[in-house]
Amino acid sequence: MASSSNSGIEKRSIEMVPDNERHGTARSQFTLWFGANTQITAIVDGALAVVFGADALWAIIGLLIGNVIGGIVMALHSAQGPQLGLPQMISSRAQFGIIGAIIPLVLVVLMYIGFASTGAVLSGQAVNLIIGVNTPAVGIVIFGALTAAVALLGYKYIHVLGRVSSVTGLLGFLFITYCVFTKVDVPGLISGSSFAFPAFLSAIALSVGWQLTYGPYVADYSRYLPRSTPASKTFWFTFGGSVIGSQWSMTLGALIGAAAMTETGNSFVENQVSFVGDIVGGGVYALLIFIVILLGKLTVNTLNAYGAFMCTLTILTSFGERTNIRRWTRAVFVIGIVTLTVLVALLASADFLANFKNFVLALLMVFTPWSIINLTDFYLISKDRFDIPAFYDLKGRYGKWNWRALVAYGVGVVVQIPFLAQSFYTGPMVEKLGGADISWIVGIVVTFLLYFFMLRNRSVAPSETIYPDVEALDAQRSRG
Repeated sequence: MASSSNSGIEKRSIEMVPDNERHGTARSQFTLWFGANTQITAIVDGALAVVFGADALWAIIGLLIGNVIGGIVMALHSAQGPQLGLPQMISSRAQFGIIGAIIPLVLVVLMYIGFASTGAVLSGQAVNLIIGVNTPAVGIVIFGALTAAVALLGYKYIHVLGRVSSVTGLLGFLFITYCVFTKVDVPGLISGSSFAFPAFLSAIALSVGWQLTYGPYVADYSRYLPRSTPASKTFWFTFGGSVIGSQWSMTLGALIGAAAMTETGNSFVENQVSFVGDIVGGGVYALLIFIVILLGKLTVNTLNAYGAFMCTLTILTSFGERTNIRRWTRAVFVIGIVTLTVLVALLASADFLANFKNFVLALLMVFTPWSIINLTDFYLISKDRFDIPAFYDLKGRYGKWNWRALVAYGVGVVVQIPFLAQSFYTGPMVEKLGGADISWIVGIVVTFLLYFFMLRNRSVAPSETIYPDVEALDAQRSRG
């Protein structure tokens, strides 16, 4: 990985990546995010739109709309990476203040653990089916060990895994698609579909939420690109890989979910991976698909573990001026985070699909305001002008807290509650809207208006971006 390390193991953590360690092209973002989205959890997410009320055709259309909307937001975050060379959540200190940024960071870490845990449940199914074991804990633990190994190696190997899973995912999903269209009555599933507005909005929300959850760490994987990389290329390759991969997976999920609904004794609800194996014909074909599923989930779960590690470090370093950590500390954090996700997966409720739906929609409520604040500041207020050394200085221009940003964030979350429709809570406005959940739309509008009008004349951005001294960074690292 350029000059990162002779062994290729990543040495950078929350500090800026110097120009002499930048490498690659924006094209790498396509393979990474395509591979991360051609995976079983995306299939399950698509199936949820059908399992919980939408007809297959309208579910697919709703999922596409949501993927495009969420994909735009996600790719706008990715485009920040080459310009700043920073992990995504470090840059959010410019909006919230160094200490204030801890609030969304804690929620991000919980998100990572939740997604990694649900991924471990599904991947554990695949591992057990591959090795012929019926004990769920075995597959979950084995998958956790694989996740930790790749996350410890870091950025370079995560991209390698992304390229591998892109190829295997492409081949595997082509075969799954062929099997679905030849063994399932697809015309029958989509013909005569009736439109239900609440279920349609739910499908949109599921895929918007799916894309937005990448926002807090998508720039972590574009920050190694050369600073000269055009933002437009980073945007479009990220957008294309994520939207194409996720929509393909979710479309298959909607069709598979609709097919499962027509069967007596819906086995998809009990074991999603096994159901997909049955569709491709079982035997050696199923085994190959289980391997594809395992590689795809390993890619995205590694992203989650790596992201949780970066965010945890960002939280812990908020009270000092340290910009880097030792490798052994990194290893302890990664192993600890993966161990926690494995424990959560082992204790997961049997009602997986319902809990997963609620989890994704709850994430949408808390991350929509954060994304809007981050993007509004980057593109409209600070306009890509930042004081990077000040991100690590409690007495710097960004300070400890930015109360205006925190108010905009808090209000952006709270105003969604009356419009929220979930199993654990239904807001008073939902019935008036015919059961539709528009909470995330309200969150976008209110957060943008509040943040923009409170901060537009209060920018503390420098006249041009201030970069740290690379030699000073490495000298600090050598001192430990």
